[in-house]
This record gives sequence, structure tokens and C-alpha cells, in this order.
Amino acid sequence: MSDKKAHILVTDDEKAIRNTLEEILQFENYEVSTVDSGQSALDFVDQHSIDLMFLDIKMQGMDGLETLKKLREAGHEFPVIMISGHGTIEIAVEATKMGAYDFLEKPPDLNRLLISVRNALSKQDLEREYKQIKKKLAKPQEIIGESTAIKNIKSLIEKVAPTQSRVLVTGDNGTGKELVAKWIHEKSPRSAGPFVEVNCAAIPSELLESELFGHEKGAFTGAYEQRIGKFEQADGGTLFLDEIGDMSMEAQAKVLRALQENIITRVGGSESIRVNVRILSATNKNLEQEIEDGNFREDLFHRISVIPITVPPLRDRREDIPDIAKTCLSNLQERDISFASVSFSESGLKALQQREWSGNVRELQNAVERLGILTGNEVIDEDTVKDVLRTRDLKSNDLGKLADQTNDFQDFKELAERIFLVKQLEKNDWNISQTAEAIGIQRSHMYNKMKKYNIER
Repeated sequence: MSDKKAHILVTDDEKAIRNTLEEILQFENYEVSTVDSGQSALDFVDQHSIDLMFLDIKMQGMDGLETLKKLREAGHEFPVIMISGHGTIEIAVEATKMGAYDFLEKPPDLNRLLISVRNALSKQDLEREYKQIKKKLAKPQEIIGESTAIKNIKSLIEKVAPTQSRVLVTGDNGTGKELVAKWIHEKSPRSAGPFVEVNCAAIPSELLESELFGHEKGAFTGAYEQRIGKFEQADGGTLFLDEIGDMSMEAQAKVLRALQENIITRVGGSESIRVNVRILSATNKNLEQEIEDGNFREDLFHRISVIPITVPPLRDRREDIPDIAKTCLSNLQERDISFASVSFSESGLKALQQREWSGNVRELQNAVERLGILTGNEVIDEDTVKDVLRTRDLKSNDLGKLADQTNDFQDFKELAERIFLVKQLEKNDWNISQTAEAIGIQRSHMYNKMKKYNIER
């Protein structure tokens, strides 16, 4: 621990036990407070900061296990050492499952008690240090831009982040929906907790339920061991359901129940597991239209879209493109010395600003990396942009340029097909299943064509 005394709360309805533990712990130079009931303990920790609690299991009124449950539900993470004069293995196991750090029988052995206290406080220190380091290292990238639309989004994030309200982020692929969700988490009271992401479009519908809720050993073929799902992993933090519009109706029904009751059940299990999770969702689909088409539940839509945030495409905020491009290049320079001497000229930034970015920020990021690698000199100017990105200028109504590149009909067809596939993959954020469905071919055919044309993200 630091120089500050650790503050320990002793909760027991027997005065003799309270006095004994207080005397022992004060002799070891800990600050000690005592209360005589579970409710008094809950009231105390709401008003005071503590580092560790001793909690008696058998008490009048609210017992120790119920008190522990309420502590965890309220978000208190300090270690709790359970004590009991009627201890059994079953009670010890149950207390441990509920988050107790240790279990001691009355009267406690002095050495065992002090070792447990020291270990619990050391663990608490390490967890605090880890959370501080994690928070510094894992801070998401800034939302770049000074356009009115981006300023409005930043203002909305500041307002909604401190609440527990559910947020639905909409917008085209590559606009930065995930980044908005991360900043809502970062500025929320849950920022010290986990931020868990699930891409609902990337997981086959038959596996999504297991991914979200977990499964028990033997629940289905291949379930060789118990698995904890994303809802449980996100307990105490935020669960981000990306591309929720692609979730199957069956999975939607189970997610709706989880949101209504804050309870989940693992696949193949019967135990109801309480979770404390804030849901953020995102989609590039029009969910109102999906509801009309019978593809999305209206009741789930109203649950997840308490606060809607729409992220605009780059075509609606072209004034932000130069700043985004320069930031992308700066990020590359931080992690790769080969970009150190590269910079943009004003003409190069203007050329980027005038282009169409169907893949939005993600496509622009990839283009900046390509420009940084392939530029023939240290300055990315207008000519560099046009030269390096010229294949992206080929449109379906301008096949003459493509025809000029070859006299062979088969080559022409393959060049056109490759450009078309890459364009469609970028539109769908390189989601192969979604792209195959959009262009009307089987997913296996899509993989074969990508292999044939050596297409990689």
C-alpha cells in the first residue's frame, strides 16, 4: 500500500468479534471502522471510501451473502473477506462465486487473517495500478474535425456519456461509429471497466448466441469447455454491439430479454446470471426500414435507441479531410520511422479533399498509408495523389480508361471484375459475407475470386 493507511470496515452483529478484529487491525496500523449490520455496511460505503471489508455471513436481517451481492451490484470492487462461525464448503464456494476474496472461520487464526489482509490489499493496489496504466495506454484516438456536424457529435457525447442511457450510433461504413462508442465509454463512470466489442455481422448467426451469452460444456458439438460470453465479460462496463442490424431475429429476442431483466443464461445452461452492462449499438442500416421489412424487432429498436447519434460521411464534412489526413500521417510516423520525412503539400491535401470517399475515414486512412509508402519524394502533392490513387478513379461509366490498359478481352474482364470486387468490399467494410450478399453471389465464390485476384485488405 501507499503511505496512506488502508481503511478496513468490519461488519459483524457480534460486538465481541468487532472489537477483537478492530484491536488486531489497529495494532497493524490500519484505519478501522465497524458496523453491526448489512444495511449499515451499505450505507457506510456509500458515504466513505474503504479498501477492504470483513463481512459476517450469519447476521440478523440482511445476511452477509445478500450484502455482498448488493455491494457488487452497486459497483463496489474492494475485496471482501467473509467470516462465519458456521462455515461450510458450500457457503465458501457460493461466497467466492459472488466475488468474495477469502473465507475465514471464527475464531480466525491470527496469522491466516493478517496474511489474507495483506494479500487482498496488495491485489487491490495492483488492480488500481493496472486500471490507471490501461486507461493511459488505451485511450481512444481523438475524433478529428471542426465541422459543425463533428462539433455537435462531440457535444452530444459529453452530455450522454455520464448517463446510463443506451445509444444507437448510425452512419455509413467507415465513418467512425466505433470511435464514437469508445468515447462514450471513455467519458462515462464505467471507463475503468471493460469495453467489449461484438461485430454481429462477422459472426455466423448460429454462433452469435454463444458469443454473446457464453455456453456450458457439452452444450453443442465442439463445446469442450465452458465459455464466458461477451455480456459477462462486459460486466461493470460497456458492451458495444456493432452492426446490430445484421443480428438474427432469434438472437434479437434473447438480447431484448437481457436488456429488460439484466439477466442472461448461457447456451446449454439453466442458471440465471445477473449482469451489469451498458449497451451501445451501431449499424449502417436503416432500422426503421428493417422493422417494416420484418428483419428487426421494433421493441428491441426502442430499447437500444434511447439516444440516437448519426455520424456523417466525409462527403458531408469535406472541410475535415485535411486534418484527418495529416493526423493519419502523424500516427504512421509515430509507429514507423520510414514515414518520418513524408509530408503533405497544400495541393495534395486539396486533391484529397476533392475526391469521393465511399469508404469514408477508413478508406482515407488506407489511402494516406499507401501515399506515404509509394510517393516518389518526401512531399505528397496533387500529382502524387492522382498518380498513386488513379485506379480508384475508374468508374463503371468510364471503362474507356480501363480498356486502354489492355488489348486482351479476358484481361479486361478480370481487371474490371477485380476493381468491382475491391470497391464493393470497401463499401461493406471488408465484410465478405455482407459483400457476397450485396452483389448476389455465394460466400464461397467470393473467397475463390479474392484468391484468384490476390485481393487482400
